Amino acid sequence: MVKETVRLAGRLDVLVYNSGAIWWSSVANTPTKRFQLMQRVNPEGLYATVQAALPEFERNAWKGRIIVVSPPIYSRFFRGKTAYAMGKVAMSVLTRGLAMDFVRQGHKDMAVTSLWPATSTESAATEVTTSKDPSRKADLRKPTVFSDAVIGILNSPAETVNGMLALDEDFLRQYCGVSDFSKYSVIPGSNPRRIMPKKLPVLEVAEQDDEGVRMDSTKLRAKI
Repeated sequence: MVKETVRLAGRLDVLVYNSGAIWWSSVANTPTKRFQLMQRVNPEGLYATVQAALPEFERNAWKGRIIVVSPPIYSRFFRGKTAYAMGKVAMSVLTRGLAMDFVRQGHKDMAVTSLWPATSTESAATEVTTSKDPSRKADLRKPTVFSDAVIGILNSPAETVNGMLALDEDFLRQYCGVSDFSKYSVIPGSNPRRIMPKKLPVLEVAEQDDEGVRMDSTKLRAKI
């Protein structure tokens, strides 16, 4: 996929990883094969795609953006869908960790950002429920709210969005000056219910910059 993009376009500027496998149920009701499928598509698929893309970004003088469709990290997200959450949170961990790599390596024009919807968004998945109960469309926003946030991220300075775990609505409010979201409602005049917390936990600690004795397994293996 990455090679074909470069063949057609000449270079890679932006990678958006939106692939996803979903299964929401308890641990007891999630078979191992189902769990493994989600891990292959979600965190493993993302990791493999990033690995394929990094050499192309390097050839582009480390100028580019990566956007990952994964959520902010908070405990309520795990409830009732632990197996799914394990993979999606791992994707967000990759966002935070890769962002730190970019800073360490001095790639000031590179940024990786996670983005997640603040409300339910109209999609093939929501069609399953709304086809049975059309009234549930009142809680849906159009996909353009998400795509507008993506464009906003791409237009922002790399240092602003690198490592950010953002929600579409919150990003548009804070960084794009959007205050009226009525145009995004699937049902005109409706006010879709927010499904994400208004306040999210801060992941940094007081000792954030204390790494202790730094290790690099690649360098250690080279000495063996």
